[in-house]
Amino acid sequence: MTLRGRLTTAFLAVVLGPVLLGAVFVGTTVAAVSYERTVDRLDTAAATVRTSVSALCQQMHAAADAVAVPADPARRAGTASQLVARGLVSAVLISDADGRAAFATAGNPPQPWADCAAQAAPDADYEAIAVRVEMRAESGALIGEVVVTQVLDHAFLSRLAAATGTGVTLLPGVAAPTVRHTTEPATGVDAVLDAAARAEGDAIAETGTGRYVRRINPSPGQPLPLALSVPRGQPQGLYVVLIGAVLAAGFAAVVAAWWLARSTTRPLAELARAADRVADGDLAARVPVHGHDEVGRLATTFNRMTRETQSYVQALTASRDQLRGHLAVLGDTLSSTHDLQRILQVILQTALAATGARAGVVLLLDPASGLLVGQCAEGLDERWPVGLTGRPGTAKAGAGKAGARTNGAVVGVAVALQDRPGRPDHDPAALRVSLGSGLLGAVAATGEPRRGRVDRDGPHLSTHEPRCRTYVAVPFSAPGPATDAPTTGVPAGRLPGALWPPTLPTALGVLALYDRLGSDEFDDTDLVTLRTFAGQAAVAVDNVRVHEEAQRLSLTDPLTGLWNYRYLKESIRREVERANRFGRMLTVLALDLDRFKHVNDTHGHAAGDTVLAEFARRLRAEIREVDLAFRQGGEEFVVLLPETDAAGGAIVAQRLAAAVRDVPVPIEPHLGAPPTSIPVTVSIGIAVYPDHGATGDQVLDAADEALYAAKAAGRDTHRVASTGPRPEPGKIAGSAGPRPPDDGVPHAGGRSADGPGGASSGPQPPRQSRGR
Repeated sequence: MTLRGRLTTAFLAVVLGPVLLGAVFVGTTVAAVSYERTVDRLDTAAATVRTSVSALCQQMHAAADAVAVPADPARRAGTASQLVARGLVSAVLISDADGRAAFATAGNPPQPWADCAAQAAPDADYEAIAVRVEMRAESGALIGEVVVTQVLDHAFLSRLAAATGTGVTLLPGVAAPTVRHTTEPATGVDAVLDAAARAEGDAIAETGTGRYVRRINPSPGQPLPLALSVPRGQPQGLYVVLIGAVLAAGFAAVVAAWWLARSTTRPLAELARAADRVADGDLAARVPVHGHDEVGRLATTFNRMTRETQSYVQALTASRDQLRGHLAVLGDTLSSTHDLQRILQVILQTALAATGARAGVVLLLDPASGLLVGQCAEGLDERWPVGLTGRPGTAKAGAGKAGARTNGAVVGVAVALQDRPGRPDHDPAALRVSLGSGLLGAVAATGEPRRGRVDRDGPHLSTHEPRCRTYVAVPFSAPGPATDAPTTGVPAGRLPGALWPPTLPTALGVLALYDRLGSDEFDDTDLVTLRTFAGQAAVAVDNVRVHEEAQRLSLTDPLTGLWNYRYLKESIRREVERANRFGRMLTVLALDLDRFKHVNDTHGHAAGDTVLAEFARRLRAEIREVDLAFRQGGEEFVVLLPETDAAGGAIVAQRLAAAVRDVPVPIEPHLGAPPTSIPVTVSIGIAVYPDHGATGDQVLDAADEALYAAKAAGRDTHRVASTGPRPEPGKIAGSAGPRPPDDGVPHAGGRSADGPGGASSGPQPPRQSRGR
């Protein structure tokens, strides 16, 4: 219902309600008064009937006494005849003591007679009223009886009706239910009888023809069963006046309500139309002011509000343009640090503030698993995927594996995830989305940004994606030849400003925001803003990648890809400390290629480099993921075997020697020379912490001495160092050099040919190759 309808209804209810209630009250009161008057009238009529019949009975009793007084039978007959002739009674019957009729006047009515002294219920129609008087001698003996009767006819009832002002009906008996005498019209007799049958005691019943009926039962002095009826009083004129007054008041109220509703709602309708225009973006809409009442003040306030809102929007537009100008400064600031988690968190929080989104997430591509892995998130408590716990440490295993690759798109991302301090139950790293799956996977796979509503535009969210209603998601990639210049001819269904065809040189991840505040969905401006932030995220990730690559190169040997001497010193110190802390063993293998100087002198240094690279490849293939392999310098190598004793080290040494010995190393021949292979063997020295040394340097020296022993034993074999002093409990000497920047740097061992990433070879060992 409209406001005008509600106002009209309320006004009519307020005005017509009391009028209708008053009319009903008056009508009800008049009806009640009329009923009370009818009841009083019937009560008076009943009393009059009883009095009249009782007076008649007394008159008849006096007449009977007059007949019974004379002792002479002739005088009795004469008195009786005089009473009949004068019309005081209808008939007189004189009987003797035996009940035989001694004298009777003419016109004696037939029985049954209603005895004035009786009170029994009638069993037949009465023909007359009778009074009986006994005749006795002077001695008191019964000598006869005088019966005086009065005929019950229409004239008798008419006299009663005239005296009471009511209709009178002599009720029939059980044996003869037909009404014989009544003053009621013939069409209403049956209704009167039905009402009289319902009336009990002094109750009053109503007929269907509009009459009230009261029943008079026989009583001493009034032996007749009678029914009195009066018409129901209906003040028709008063009702007509009431109806006319209500109709007139209703018409006036309708006219007044229409005028009041129209004059009230018309300004409100204008205000509503102006509000609709403002909602559609027309902030220049204004409302005409018709007066100075409350509605007029509301229109004035609305106009002032739209003017101020228009000013605010213009200011916000200028602020947005200014924000875009500051994004370049933000990019320079973010690119100056290598803390990837902090960078992505700042980017996400800035994007949320700039677009007014409720929640957001940043995911990076894990090159090892091919999945998008969450890096940071905001506001996902109510949007967290159902059934996904994401508790602390869920990304740790995958982090180490991912970091063991050198040439992935995001080098070092796993390092940033590893050993992260206490995180909340909803760990962003638990968000893992396959490429091409759901919203985030599709954006990363196609390189196309998307925005919209899930229920209208799709896509169907995967089970590992945050729940949302509206979204905007953009991919970001490493800096490449792609440009941000939008092209024409974009296929239908793609967003304005999206690159087409998409260019994704190296996919890094996705930046997504969910459920914008104060709006149903994100617009193109939010999309452009988010793409700018995604570009900053790409620059930051690329900087971290370059930094991690430089770190990798600083710790690895460029020829073999193994760790260098600098990282050997740090690693052996760390592994010795760990073995001492947990009461474990650490085995060190010192390896040296036999007669490597002869290879260089005979085949050239290029062939020697080929032999070294192939040896490093076979070395990595034979050790475990947790083992560490190093190039100490020249043709000398070192392998650290954590949690391994001397017997285990000997097994590894035998396997390594066999892998080198069994297959000669093929080399590229000189121009015109036939293909050739170089047989290679290796000598290995084995030392174990804490059996052969108390510090890492001591164990390393012991392994080197064991290597000399293997060389002296004829090469292509291995030897275990002799037992040395054990370290004091709790005191482990370490290297004086600095600790590695991150204890979580991935191991170089394993069966992958790739390393962790870095830049240069680092310092070389102080001793040189001995050409053994």
